[in-house]
Amino acid sequence: MTETQPAEAATKPWATQRKDNWWVEPALVAIGFSLFIIYATIRAFQNQYFEVDNYLSPFYSPKLVFDWWKFSPAILILWIPAGFRATCYYYRKAYYRAYFLDPPGCGVGHLGGENYTGETAFPLIFQNLHRYMLYFAILVLMFLWYDAINSFFLNGQFRVGVGSLIFLANVLLLSNYTFGCHVFRHLVGGKLDCFTCPNQKKPTAQYGLWKFVSKLNEHHMLWAWLSLFSVGIADGYTAYVVANHVNDTLLGPALPFLLVR
Repeated sequence: MTETQPAEAATKPWATQRKDNWWVEPALVAIGFSLFIIYATIRAFQNQYFEVDNYLSPFYSPKLVFDWWKFSPAILILWIPAGFRATCYYYRKAYYRAYFLDPPGCGVGHLGGENYTGETAFPLIFQNLHRYMLYFAILVLMFLWYDAINSFFLNGQFRVGVGSLIFLANVLLLSNYTFGCHVFRHLVGGKLDCFTCPNQKKPTAQYGLWKFVSKLNEHHMLWAWLSLFSVGIADGYTAYVVANHVNDTLLGPALPFLLVR
C-alpha cells in the first residue's frame, strides 16, 4: 500500500479505513432532526391547542394576531428560532453530516469530492446570517422568559403547575444554548486581544462574563439538543393540557401564606 492510497480513498464517497461504527452518530442526528421537524411543522400549522389560562406554547410565543393574517400565528414566529438553529455552528456540522454527507464523518469520503467551497458561495454563504439571527433569538427568548414567569400566576395569584416547571426548565435550557452561542461569546470578548494584560491590576467584569459564556460554550452541543427537546416537550404538554382540560396545579394560591407562617 502506498502512502497516497488513504488520501485517494478519502475522496470517494463513504470510503474510509475506520473500523468503528462512525455512521451511528449522523444516523441518529438525521432521525432526531427529522422527527422534530415533522412534529414542529404539524404543530405550527395546526393552529390550535397552544394556549390555556397562563400557558402559551413556545411555538406560538409571542402570539402575534393581525386581522390580515389568516394563518397560524406560529408561522410568524418560528422562522426566528428555525433560522437561528439552522445557521448555528454546531447544527451546521450536525446536519451537513447527517443529511448531505459532506462529510459524514472524520476520515470518511464525502459526496462533494474535491469541489468543496465551504461557506463562501451560494447558498451556504447565507450561513453568515447567524450573527444577526442571534439578536432576533434573544428577543424571542425575552418573551419566553415572560411566559415562564407568567405560568406561575393564574388569575393574579401565585401557583405552581407541572407546566410551570416545564416552562421554567425550557427557558433555562434555551438561555444556556443562546448565550453559549459562539457568536455571543465573540460579542462578549472576541474583539479584545487581552483581558489580563500586565498593565491591568485585576480582571474586568467583562472578563468574568466571557469566562462564564465560555463555560456554556464548552457544552454547546448538549444545550442545543436539550433545548430542542425541551421546546417540544413544553409545546406537547401545553397541547395535552388544552385538549384534555387538565388541572395540573401542584401548589395553589395558599403557598405564599404557608411560607410566611
